[in-house]
Amino acid sequence: MVGGHTRSIGKTRLVCDLIAALPEAQWVAGKITQYGHGVCARNGHDCDCAPDEHVCAISWETGSDTESDSGRFLVAGARKSFWLRTKQGFLAEGLPLLREALREVEAAEGVHGPVSRNLILESNSLLQFWAPALYLMVFDPRKSDFKESARAQLDRASAIVLREELGGTDATTPARDGWNEVPCKLMVGKRKFLQREGQALPDDLISLVRGVVLGEEVRAER
Repeated sequence: MVGGHTRSIGKTRLVCDLIAALPEAQWVAGKITQYGHGVCARNGHDCDCAPDEHVCAISWETGSDTESDSGRFLVAGARKSFWLRTKQGFLAEGLPLLREALREVEAAEGVHGPVSRNLILESNSLLQFWAPALYLMVFDPRKSDFKESARAQLDRASAIVLREELGGTDATTPARDGWNEVPCKLMVGKRKFLQREGQALPDDLISLVRGVVLGEEVRAER
């Protein structure tokens, strides 16, 4: 699972990079979006539906549309890609849709023999219900906004991917005052990888993910 502290910090890019770097993982990729109140999960627009109508929807990507995140996943090499949408506060209602969709993938592929698949998801909020084998959090110290959902999940991060180096006198002090209330002590002891925008994935990060999803030995840090 890939999350981050705010918008537009390259979470989707990280998912795409991991898919491209490890094609042998046979990825099924997905993005989870929670819309604000009054916005329909079915079409993403303002809607007059009742509170218990159109609270969640899921769709499988059918083309390589780089304008959509799920399309970018396919372009990167994912075998299948989906987008799960829910109204804010209704993520739990979307989980049966997600589980059923994944069961259908397994059933369809089972006709042609067993195929190893790994699931990679872009989401913070799903951690309320699922425990992933690996949870990567993307941080950009240049951006002061810090989502509450990310704040609540910081201690569960397996590793941190930085878009810029953290500032200050030690490795846990952010460069922006907007992070003053973030419990940065929770970052202490977590593995950190620096991948600036446009750079390739660090080899050690690829090794970490490969070790988790494929069960291969992780290369020791130097």
